[in-house]
Formats: sequence, C-alpha cells, structure tokens
Amino acid sequence: MRVLIINTSERIGGAAIAASRLMEALKNNGIKAKMLVRDKQTNQVTVVALKKSWRRIWQFLWERIVIWASNGFHRKNLFAVDIANTGTDITSLPEFRQADVIHLHWINQGMLSLEDIKRITKSGKPIVWTLHDMWPFTGICHYSSECDKYKTHCGNCPLLLKPHKHDLSHAIFRKKQQLFEQASITFVACSRWLESLAKQATLLQKQTVTNIPNAINTNIFRPLPHKRAIREKLRLPADKTLLLFGSMKISDKRKGIDYLIEACRILARDEQELSGRLAVIVLGSHAEQYTSLFPFPIYNMNYVSNEKELANIYNAADLYVTPSLQDNLPNTIVEAMACGVPCIGFNVGGIPQMIDHLHNGYVAQYKSAKDLANGISWTLTEGNYETLSSEARRKAATTYSEATIANQYIKIYNHITANNA
Repeated sequence: MRVLIINTSERIGGAAIAASRLMEALKNNGIKAKMLVRDKQTNQVTVVALKKSWRRIWQFLWERIVIWASNGFHRKNLFAVDIANTGTDITSLPEFRQADVIHLHWINQGMLSLEDIKRITKSGKPIVWTLHDMWPFTGICHYSSECDKYKTHCGNCPLLLKPHKHDLSHAIFRKKQQLFEQASITFVACSRWLESLAKQATLLQKQTVTNIPNAINTNIFRPLPHKRAIREKLRLPADKTLLLFGSMKISDKRKGIDYLIEACRILARDEQELSGRLAVIVLGSHAEQYTSLFPFPIYNMNYVSNEKELANIYNAADLYVTPSLQDNLPNTIVEAMACGVPCIGFNVGGIPQMIDHLHNGYVAQYKSAKDLANGISWTLTEGNYETLSSEARRKAATTYSEATIANQYIKIYNHITANNA
C-alpha cells in the first residue's frame, strides 16, 4: 500500500513533526509512505517538495492580503485565521497518482486551497485527514477559544475587527459546507478532546470522525544515563532542579508562559527552600524577552529541530511544564514523557488525556497559576519522583510508540480502501 502524506512544512511546527513521525512509523511497519510538502527542511528522500516559484510566494501573500483587506486593513489576528483561497493542484503529480491513500494533515498558508481539496475528493482516492487543530471544521479559525459558532454556522467572528453575519468566516464556512457535502473523508483527531469537538461540528456531520494520538520514536526519546554530563554539555547547572518550558514561539499567548511566570513567583514567595534550587529552561524563539520576568535563573535555548539534541534537553530537565491554554495533543508532552520526565499542565484540550493526575504528572486547574505552582511543588517534594518518571516513560512507550500508532492508521487505510474498491 502506498500512502501520500500532505503537510505544508516537513519539520517546522507541531503538525509537521507529527506528520513526519507518522511517515517514519508507517515505513517501519510495512507501508510505502511518502510526504508532499511546500517547505522541505531535510534531505529525506521520501519527502517531496513542490517546486519553488514566485507564484507560491504570491499565493501565500495573496491569502494574507485578502484577510487583511476583509479585516479593515488591520493586522489583528492576521495569522490566527486561514481562508484557503490559494494553493496548488497536486492531482497531476506522480506521487499523487501512485498513491492508494491520500492523507492530509496541516495544509494551510498556501499549500492547498479549498478548490484543490475538492479536486482531491473528486479523484476517487480514499482520503484521511488528521486534525491538528480545529480549522477543518470551523469557518476560518484554528482554535475557537470560547466561540462555539462552528457547531451551527460561522459568522460574526470574534477574531475579525468588524464581525458581521455575512463576514469572511461565514463565506468560508459556506464553501467548506459545499465541499464536505460532496466528499467522503475519514477525519482523525489527535486527541479525544478534539474528536469530541469535531463530532459536534455541523461541517463534519456526514463524515467519519475518530481519534489516534501522534507517534513518537521511543528509541530516540528515552531516558538517558549521565544527567550531569548532559547538563555540562548543554552548559546547564548540575546543582539546580530544572523546569523546562518549550514552544516554537514563546510569545504565543496561547502557550501560557505568563501563567508559568506567575507560578514561579508564587513558589519564590511561599516555598523558599524549594525555590532556592529551581531554575528554568526556556526553549524556543523570542525567549529572551521573558528572562527578567522570572524570579529564578533562566537558561534560554533556541528552537531545536534535531530530535537527538531535543532528547538531550528533556533528559537534562527534571520537570516539563506546559501551561497551554488550548491545545490538541502537544508533541512536547509525549517527548518529555518518553524521556521519563514528569509533566505538569492545565486541565484543557488533550492534556488530561496524556497526563494521568498524580500518576505520571500533575493536571492543574485551568488558568490557575496557584495550582500550577502546587503541581510543581507536589511533584518535586511530595510525589514519588522515581515512580512518576517510570510511569511517564511506560505510558509513552505503550500508547504513543511507532508500531502502536502505525497499526491503528493501517486499519483505517485497509478499511477505506476496501470500501473504495
């Protein structure tokens, strides 16, 4: 069986990493998988990039221009929404023609337009679409926050400067409605949380929706010996208890770094003995602007794409803290757990599906910096750290391993190809 995975980028962003890992998992379990991307970052031979051209740059810019103009020429939420008005017809490519299954992932920002997706559905090939956010079943947003208009019909979008009944979100919702009425697609959410939202969405009422988590290579992401040597190599202190926070873009408010800062201030005020040995690793771009806000020593690291280097960073840390305010199934939690690092996060999205409270980490009350601080304290002073660490590793190895995830997808591929025969 030949599967073509389609994603805008090969390695940049959580969806790209998840799609790349799935390709490797499928290849390691007997499937001939290739990946088609707009932006290629490695020399991987099974990853095929669209030909670079000024047209592709213009496509990306044109989508932003249309959003900008529709929003009263204001930059508000310019990159929080997508309208998929430009893209590339991939149905004539040899990789597409040879594939038995087309597997869409994150295809925004000029990779595929809604018209391109319609052409794919009309090709007759079985289609799987992995949901990395809410965009496929909303009008224009990737995360709806408190808005639930996608359950009925989008319009009056809170992300637009001047929302109204027939605004941009309404127009794109109608186009998606027309697309999905004529299509048969199997949607796979990465978390039970996102699956639940998708099943409530008007757009997907006629489609099949299930959930499969993201895969991880547990041979790369694993507990490593010699923590002191790893820290020395990374120029991190050997005598500190290190908290790790990571995001591709630290300044993204959805990732919740402000809550981590507040939690650290609470610990510094209320638990002086513990706080005296704490330090924080901040992994990602724009980290330097937050350094002075923490009460503890901060060690900034740029975004790391090499998985072996990333595994070393996790192994240097004692805790991974993810105060994300809305998230699907963060790759970072899976990576940390696979390295035997207990995790702490808010009770939101797919996070409580990953972290088993007081078993392999701590699930804090949503938007409570106080409970986030309590989770850090409990894990380091009251919980049995060795047990938490081993249980984190055990869950990652049994739930998110390549073989486990690949086999779940292979069952779907076999089912839809049999029904399509």
